Amino acid sequence: MNGFIYLLAWFVISVGLIITLTAKWKVHPFFALLLACFVMGTGTGMPVVQTLNTVKEGFGNIMRSLGLIIVLGTSLGVLLEKNGSTLVMARCIQRWLGSKRPALSMSVTGLIVGIPIFCDSGFIVLSGLNKTFARQTGASIVTVAVSMATGLYAVHCLVPPHPGAAAAAAVIGVDYGKLVLYGVIVAVPAALVAYLYAVRMGRKDKQVVAVHEDPVAENKNLPSATASFLPVIAPILLITAKAFVPATTIISAPLAILGDPVMALAAGVLLAMAGLKKENAGELNHWLAESVEKAAGILVIIGAGGAFGAVLGAVNIGKQFSEVLPLASMGLAFPFLLTFLLKTAQGSSTVAIITAASIVQPLLPVLGFDTPESKMYCLLAMGSGSMMISHANDAYFWVISKFERISMQPMLRVYSVATILMGLTSFAVVYLLYLFS
Repeated sequence: MNGFIYLLAWFVISVGLIITLTAKWKVHPFFALLLACFVMGTGTGMPVVQTLNTVKEGFGNIMRSLGLIIVLGTSLGVLLEKNGSTLVMARCIQRWLGSKRPALSMSVTGLIVGIPIFCDSGFIVLSGLNKTFARQTGASIVTVAVSMATGLYAVHCLVPPHPGAAAAAAVIGVDYGKLVLYGVIVAVPAALVAYLYAVRMGRKDKQVVAVHEDPVAENKNLPSATASFLPVIAPILLITAKAFVPATTIISAPLAILGDPVMALAAGVLLAMAGLKKENAGELNHWLAESVEKAAGILVIIGAGGAFGAVLGAVNIGKQFSEVLPLASMGLAFPFLLTFLLKTAQGSSTVAIITAASIVQPLLPVLGFDTPESKMYCLLAMGSGSMMISHANDAYFWVISKFERISMQPMLRVYSVATILMGLTSFAVVYLLYLFS
């Protein structure tokens, strides 16, 4: 028992250090996680050399399984953003759904556009279109903005190739194809609940939108709808097909190659390049360079998270916890609550789910998640926890507030509460899927 208390104390110190450094002192998560590795390792009696080797091994393993996926996924998102495909997709969705339900149109736009592009980038790109649509329909900017923001946010927290979900899948060993499909299934009701709540609150808060023209309304160099949607749809179909097509079928062999996430995302990147207009061809190298630079910042966080998980595994935290705590009885509630606490405390959904996955991975047998399906539901529970609560310590919160000029009070009352409802709804869906699986 004394050994467990000692281990638990250093575990709490390490996690507390991550939260304090990132939330209070604004230290980059990479350095916070790296320092936590050495505090946890040396604090529990592991020699410094062994701790260092464990950190290197954990960092390298996660890079080997995830590095190319993150770089290609980020590149796809940047290309679709820069060449205008994101705006084309948004306009198509609005034409299909019409102007009678502007908030619903923006929510669906967020869900679809958010699959290849990060939520903050997606919101910034669509901000002008969002304001124009709100002005043309007379809808509350708070309702329309929150509907779109939560649609983007839902897939960001649950669906690869977004870095949090992708990294957690690599850490605990979840099939990408099934995770994409089930992640979308869970994200839809979460976004729907947020949309309904935003509509209800928008009736009380009719914030007026300043006159604003869509900055790309007259741009004639945008790609076609087919060229815009195909780089998103093709990788999703390839990855999910590989997961569900039986190995005995005639197409299973080519799908084993094309359905690999690296190959599928590479195909998406090539399709995005093929859809570029001649006027944009000269910018391609700049956009690809920006993609790599953006991916690098994400990769070092993911690598440090993998290193922290390796240290936790090396000190046998799973065995110690299983002997003292009734974790098996908590089931999906443990990863959900853990990620929720990390998200609320330090603000980043990506850091929260990566840290939670590192902690949960050595505890999987104790929690009863020892099959591929149960691991997937565990990851989706963490994704649900990473949605709540988005408030003033979350950079995305301020992106929405500043770009739509929404004050703090309606942001907290509408957006932050909506993220709570999203987290609870998605967890309820995950729990029901788990029960009936």
